[in-house]
Amino acid sequence: MPAQRNITVIGGGVTGLATAYALLRDGHQVTLVERHDDVGMEASFANGGQLSYRYVHPLADAGVPRDALAWLLRAGSPISLRLRADPHQWRWMLAFLCACNATTNAKNSAVLLQLALRSQAGLAQWRTDGLKDFLWRQPGKLVVYRNAAKFRKAARNVSNPELEQVLSPRECARVEPAFAALAPDLAGGIFSPADEVADCHLFCLSLRDAMAAMPTFRQVRGIASLSAATNGRCDVLVDGRPHDTDLVVLAAGEGSRHLARPLGFDLPLYGLKGYSLTVNSRAGTMPDVSVTDYDNRVVYARLGDALRIAAMVDIGARDASVDPRRIARLRTLAAQTLPQAGPYETARPWAGLRPATPTGVPIIAGTRYQNLLFNVGQGALGFTLSVGSALKICDLVRGDNAQGAA
Repeated sequence: MPAQRNITVIGGGVTGLATAYALLRDGHQVTLVERHDDVGMEASFANGGQLSYRYVHPLADAGVPRDALAWLLRAGSPISLRLRADPHQWRWMLAFLCACNATTNAKNSAVLLQLALRSQAGLAQWRTDGLKDFLWRQPGKLVVYRNAAKFRKAARNVSNPELEQVLSPRECARVEPAFAALAPDLAGGIFSPADEVADCHLFCLSLRDAMAAMPTFRQVRGIASLSAATNGRCDVLVDGRPHDTDLVVLAAGEGSRHLARPLGFDLPLYGLKGYSLTVNSRAGTMPDVSVTDYDNRVVYARLGDALRIAAMVDIGARDASVDPRRIARLRTLAAQTLPQAGPYETARPWAGLRPATPTGVPIIAGTRYQNLLFNVGQGALGFTLSVGSALKICDLVRGDNAQGAA
């Protein structure tokens, strides 16, 4: 057991909560600082619900710039781009384009896979140890492809048939009968039988409740800020008042960039806006397996008695407000794909900004400040990578996994 330290985690989303919980389990005193009245209120609130441990390829890949140009010229496309007079946006996009090659994608995919599998094992342990239910299931994940060339490329990347299975359209329909009507339009699919689904917001609440019962935990509602000190450390303030702590972990999602700037960091984070619908569907109309419609970039996951449908990437959005046109497009896609699972007109809409790095690999590292660690940039894989990212922070606190400082 490591020596007990007084650690402050800034950010009450899924990454910050998992980090706080892991540190508590490692024997530390933990204070969680969150600016909202409750936890999990931003990007963690109504995301896709997939725990996609084996399909973790970054968005940046060979062919994506060409595909993106085609998408941007098509109304209702999965990706939209609003260029702004914002140097940070242009730097992020340039770095993203530099990562769009097969070699970089393969390297980063391997990093993400290792982190994801550690997440899966860690979450299994937490569940075994009594973490309250958050609609977790292990139905497997099916990625269906309409484009034959993209399906062939995906099939070539399958290296372990026990973990990922290459399926024909007819086999896709057998794995998930709710999508049987799509079979004539499919080129094939990839099925990962060990992948999981869960409600991310309920997971956040489960972590909050578990920590509230621990005497070494404290939650503070307030606005955190960081400033440089003269002793190689940084100072932490909450609502403008000094906050005493041995160590601080910055895990505040997209807001981490603003918090880190006074310390001289320009974190390569950009908020990629995504949307979801939550439908209270009739029994027997929802898919049991988690499904990704790859060509439309739409995710379908049953969470209890509701269907979560998530999609789209808006680059250049200023905030997390719901765009009625994007939600209307998502309703249309869902109605065309799963017409029996409605009524979609009463589905609850949501939008959130997913804090992404250009490469898709999160920043989990120490810094040049002795008492500051980063745990940021998980992007659309925030739920999937949350536990593994938290355990990696525990490694850094113990000194088990030394890395270069950011």
